[in-house]
Amino acid sequence: MSLRRRIAGAAALAAALVAVTLGVTGYLSTRSHLVGEIKQELRALIRPELQPHPGAALHDRDSNSAANRGPSNVLRSGGLNRPTAPPLGGAPGYFQEVLPNGTANVPFGGGTAQLPVTPQAVQIAKRASGSSFTDARVHGVHVEVLTAGDPYDHYALQVALPLTGVDSVLHGLLLTYGLLIGGGVLVAALLGFAISRSALRPIVRFVAQTERISSSLDHPVRIEETGAVELRRLAASFNETLDALERSIESQRQLVADASHELRTPIAALRSNIQIFLEAERLPVEDREGLQVSILAELDELTQLVADVLELARGSAPTARFEPIELDTLVREAVERTQRRAPDLRFTLELEPTVIVNSAERVNRAVTNLVDNARKWSPPDGEVLVTMRDGTLTVRDHGPGFEQRDLPHVFDRFYRAEAARRLPGSGLGLAIVKQAAQALGGQVEAANAPDGGAIVIVRFGSAPDRAVGEPAATPAPAP
Repeated sequence: MSLRRRIAGAAALAAALVAVTLGVTGYLSTRSHLVGEIKQELRALIRPELQPHPGAALHDRDSNSAANRGPSNVLRSGGLNRPTAPPLGGAPGYFQEVLPNGTANVPFGGGTAQLPVTPQAVQIAKRASGSSFTDARVHGVHVEVLTAGDPYDHYALQVALPLTGVDSVLHGLLLTYGLLIGGGVLVAALLGFAISRSALRPIVRFVAQTERISSSLDHPVRIEETGAVELRRLAASFNETLDALERSIESQRQLVADASHELRTPIAALRSNIQIFLEAERLPVEDREGLQVSILAELDELTQLVADVLELARGSAPTARFEPIELDTLVREAVERTQRRAPDLRFTLELEPTVIVNSAERVNRAVTNLVDNARKWSPPDGEVLVTMRDGTLTVRDHGPGFEQRDLPHVFDRFYRAEAARRLPGSGLGLAIVKQAAQALGGQVEAANAPDGGAIVIVRFGSAPDRAVGEPAATPAPAP
């Protein structure tokens, strides 16, 4: 269902609920008012009949109990005797006596009682006090019945008035309210469609603009941030999304371009060496063995380059599994692996127990690259200091340090300082460190130590869970 139809349907439903509520309230209020008038009439009719009267001889309460006496022949009304009872449903009211034993008599000469005698009416007759209203349908006539106890004659008197007029008015109201509710719902639906069309017109234009932009991402266009506040915020949010998308696309394009450029050289060298190796039988044994070593080294370099490119291309993928990592343990293991490759170097560790939340594989790769970068630039018999304080990892070597012009670019992809171009590598190691740190809001920083050497500082972007205790400086174990 479209949003326009939902808005129109909601408006129609709201109008229907309001109309039904008003109709029901009006109907019940009118019915209560009309029935209340009938009840007032019943009270006015029965009140004179319950007053004491001079003809006590006809109703001697001392000598004849109300339970044993026969039906009355007269009924009091303002001191006047009425010789006959009006018919059921008549305007003057229909009167009926209820004795304590549950029998009913019709005054004014007797006859068959027509009003139903309820248990409540019998209780009122026994108490000879109290009153109650009930409605009943007698011989097809809808009547309101008032039952009241007579404290003087010790019985109950019932009087009924027809509700035919009330029912006729209420039936007319049902038709009127039904037409009003139906008309209100119809008008509300029409107004809902009109309002929804007017309200959604800016959104329709916005959708059309976004569709045009989505179909031409190669030509950057932005949505105008005009109109209502909500639409301006929506346009601004969409433009920010487009900015992020363009940055991501540009980054991927740059990565592919750089990777293709970097891969061209080792692939060409590998191709040349393989072609020479195909005719290796003409070469001396020493040259053939050197060629084999060269091919293997180029394959290793190519494999490492492809792995680094894939790591960067993966970025902060949503499929990465983030989990608690004991960063100090991970750093210690990375240093031990590097120590085995460079036994002449001395690694000094000052590590606080630290736990972070990140991807273990990504952080391990970043720490390994960071330590290996320090090994690469350290002089023989040099020292590498690795510290961990407050969740910040610092690696300091005693090599030549960074050139001042290279400092802003040391974490860029495929960037290699002039002095590094003669060394193996692809220029992606520190870029991977930066990506791992920034995956959860961390930071990287590079600087030169005052007394020589390079310093690289990494914060992996999550609050550390540091154990209590002072950090201890311990040398890495020998291989």
